[in-house]
Amino acid sequence: MATVTSTKTAAKPGVGPGWPKPPGNNGSNGNGRGKRFGGRRRFSKDTYRITVWILLAAIVMMFVTLASSYIILSGNPEWQPVRMPRAFMLSTGLILISSMTMTAARRQLQRGQSRKYQVWLLVTLLLGLAFLASQYAGWKQLVSAGVFVSGNPHSSFYYLFTAVHGVHLLGGLTALIYLAVRSGWAEWAGRVLVGEADEKRSAATDAVALYWHFMDGLWVCLFLLLWLWK
Repeated sequence: MATVTSTKTAAKPGVGPGWPKPPGNNGSNGNGRGKRFGGRRRFSKDTYRITVWILLAAIVMMFVTLASSYIILSGNPEWQPVRMPRAFMLSTGLILISSMTMTAARRQLQRGQSRKYQVWLLVTLLLGLAFLASQYAGWKQLVSAGVFVSGNPHSSFYYLFTAVHGVHLLGGLTALIYLAVRSGWAEWAGRVLVGEADEKRSAATDAVALYWHFMDGLWVCLFLLLWLWK
């Protein structure tokens, strides 16, 4: 009677089912850059910062184009200088103070003072709203002085610059509301943001602060342009 002998090939250590996968392009413990952690891609602070810088670059190009048109048209015979509304001077003070309060909010977050961080965020938000209110008051002062959008090129730029800047500032206010609500919700729920959640909050705050400071500086440039270049 023939005897049937079965042979099995021994599996190499580290290869095959039951053995952990070696670190590689799709592993979670390679060189640490762009790898996955816990089944998802690990958070990078650079994502928020790069996104904001791209947005700011687009805004700079737009306002440079508008400012160039303003300077060129200032030689137009129909150009009539417009007196700066006093409300716009108030706007300048408000937005400069808001830049300082935004810096204070970031500092409190770095110190781990979540409650004070929220307070300074709300103060910055209120100053931003007050800025927009003062801009509207400036428009009313222009109208009271008989200065309208279609009056002359200089008056048109007053309305154009303030309106476009105000729309972009609304984006910053929306971001501030998001930060305040997110942090306040975590506080109300008794959650302590640690690890990646805290890193995201910190990165988002840095990105919003960068955008807000830029909007502040942009308004100062527009204010000086409208006031000095007549």
